[in-house]
Amino acid sequence: MSCISRILQFVRAMTARVTVDDGKYISAHLNAEEQKIFFAMSVADQVHRLRTAYTSERLVIEDKRGVDREFLIRCALLHDTGRRAGDLTIRGKVFAVLVTTFAPNFAERLELNGNRALYVYHHHAELGAQKLQRIGLFKEAKIIAKHHAPPRLDDPFELKLLRLADNEN
Repeated sequence: MSCISRILQFVRAMTARVTVDDGKYISAHLNAEEQKIFFAMSVADQVHRLRTAYTSERLVIEDKRGVDREFLIRCALLHDTGRRAGDLTIRGKVFAVLVTTFAPNFAERLELNGNRALYVYHHHAELGAQKLQRIGLFKEAKIIAKHHAPPRLDDPFELKLLRLADNEN
């Protein structure tokens, strides 16, 4: 992700708001238990996941392949579930991005010494997958667990689209 993209992401996070229409969209695609998980995140992360879902939907329309649209939207809305509000604040995420980018060895040492922000930043995909498995969303958990993993030729198409949408937002 470019420096400009990161700056825009920061600005969006600082000004994030979930609208009434966003709430309707969430209700249309997530059940009550899934919504509890969605709303347990910070507003900035909620808006990021909404933007990822909207982008995913656009990509499905543009691509026209046989994609399970509802499944992809649910994955997009739940993809960063491993980051609950308070686990990784905006300041913590900025710190994690900067130290991981510019001093990866130092970041690794900090994480091993108990830095919660770095741990959540690096492991939120697995943490989210575990949370989704606990409520029976096994298929979604498989996608969520891999959304930051290096791409593989046999990745499901929904995972490829989720990665594209996530990277745009």
